[in-house]
Amino acid sequence: MLIADDLDKLLEILPDPIKNTLKKHSNNRLLEIILDLGRRPEARFLDKPQYLSRKIVSWQDLDHCIKRIGHFSGDNRSGIEKTLHRISSIRNRKGNIIGLTCRVGRALFGTINIVRDLLEKQQSILILGKPGIGKTTAIREIARILADEMQKRVIVIDTSNEIAGDGDIPHPAIGRARRMQVALPELQHQVMIEAVENHMPEVIIIDEISTELEVLAARTIAERGVQLVGTVHGNFLDNLIKNPTLCDLIGGIQYVTLGDDEAKRRGTQKSILERKATPAFQIAIEIHERQSWIIHEKLDATIDQILQGYYAPVQCRNVLPNGKLIIYSNKFFTDNSPHYLNKPDQKLKQPNSKYIPSKNNNPVKSLLAEKSYLVNSKLYTSRFSDIINNNQEGYINIYIYLISYSEVNKIIETFNMPLVICKDIDKADVVLALRFHVRQNIQLRQIAKSRQIMIYTIHSSTSPQITRALKRIVSYKIRNLINWQKVFYNKTEIEVEALEETRAAIENIILTRKQPVQLLPRPVSIRNIQQKLVNIYNFKVRVFGEYSERCLRIYLI
Repeated sequence: MLIADDLDKLLEILPDPIKNTLKKHSNNRLLEIILDLGRRPEARFLDKPQYLSRKIVSWQDLDHCIKRIGHFSGDNRSGIEKTLHRISSIRNRKGNIIGLTCRVGRALFGTINIVRDLLEKQQSILILGKPGIGKTTAIREIARILADEMQKRVIVIDTSNEIAGDGDIPHPAIGRARRMQVALPELQHQVMIEAVENHMPEVIIIDEISTELEVLAARTIAERGVQLVGTVHGNFLDNLIKNPTLCDLIGGIQYVTLGDDEAKRRGTQKSILERKATPAFQIAIEIHERQSWIIHEKLDATIDQILQGYYAPVQCRNVLPNGKLIIYSNKFFTDNSPHYLNKPDQKLKQPNSKYIPSKNNNPVKSLLAEKSYLVNSKLYTSRFSDIINNNQEGYINIYIYLISYSEVNKIIETFNMPLVICKDIDKADVVLALRFHVRQNIQLRQIAKSRQIMIYTIHSSTSPQITRALKRIVSYKIRNLINWQKVFYNKTEIEVEALEETRAAIENIILTRKQPVQLLPRPVSIRNIQQKLVNIYNFKVRVFGEYSERCLRIYLI
């Protein structure tokens, strides 16, 4: 990764004591220099801040810096000509500058290899991240790659000259891309429209979309067939959905009232949230760390899943210190919490997360195929990992027909069941539906019969009946997951005989005849082994009898 920072030009505007102190430091990790009137000058590095002098900053020190930089624009930003450094000012009530933030601007060549394949799709890309995480650096490199390597007509809308540097000549970091400067920040939306109408761009680069007019301009540009690459502040897509100013970038949100039949068919409430229109961007990238990005390649589908409360897999991309790119899938939670930022533990072979190293830094060859994901894989990786087959995926795809999704999902989470709800019946292992609806739907029965999918019916969609049905579904599936060689390993003949008795009772009487069964009297140590096996099947068990006649009785749930 090649870095160009022109740090010497930034140091030249600083007073000599501060400049001399910084020259003694290793400034590769320097983020910004803070000069506040009446306080000690401070340098902020990636890991920690550090004072640069014991002497406090005076009016003379601030004047020394101001005279050596350009004019401050309406957003109190300035720069150094032919560099990417940004100088921001803090003013008092009289308009006098009493503080300066000298932010180091760097051009990092090679940072976009992590999403190079997305640029080749020629789709609009929206980048989210908190301030200072590297959004501007990323779109600067994107502009260079699109203009130089992909031969696109690229125009950069540079509001504060932060993307292409201060002065009339753009910084070489944007390559052959053209730059349009914005006189006032509130006029950025007009320059965006002007770029499309006057200069025939194929790609427009926009930094920090923040107002309703800029959002409207972005949607107008997208409707005219121009590829957009823009940034917004926010850590997660949830932040964008809940932001009334910016939510139109992803299609806008509206309340919809469904009719009784439609609400029943969907298994939802009558008032639901839906996306109003097609998003202006097709791909979203969340930057949470400089070398760790979250990719949403189908933004419209992701937004729909968030609004419906579905769990959805996300694509995580990490760059290791040796330069290798790793792509893996992980769970995506819709509660605004960064659970999916946790890297999967390679020691636990979880079915919902997997590492795949890339070859020759080509991420296209290492993308994971989309699949359904286990709601809670801890059921197998913690309690029963010693007797569950490692080669089994360990989860069941369930298709629910005219039953409340939220109710079923809540029960699955409460009991840690190895179930995942799927929308497509073709991918289902079992169908859960009301008995009345199955009788009325001949087509559903034909599809299930042709694909050999079991249909499990209940009388009413109450929580107890749904819970009982889901537990029985899990019990049927468990039989194929248990590795009996591991169960019987290192057991005595008496223990093996007791386990065989439990297995036969469950599979031949409880699961087949739907009747409870009582086992033979056993010592307490043997009963504990039997009870552990019953717990895996998710059946109830009680102890009956006295003294030497105590035995286990297994019940249907």
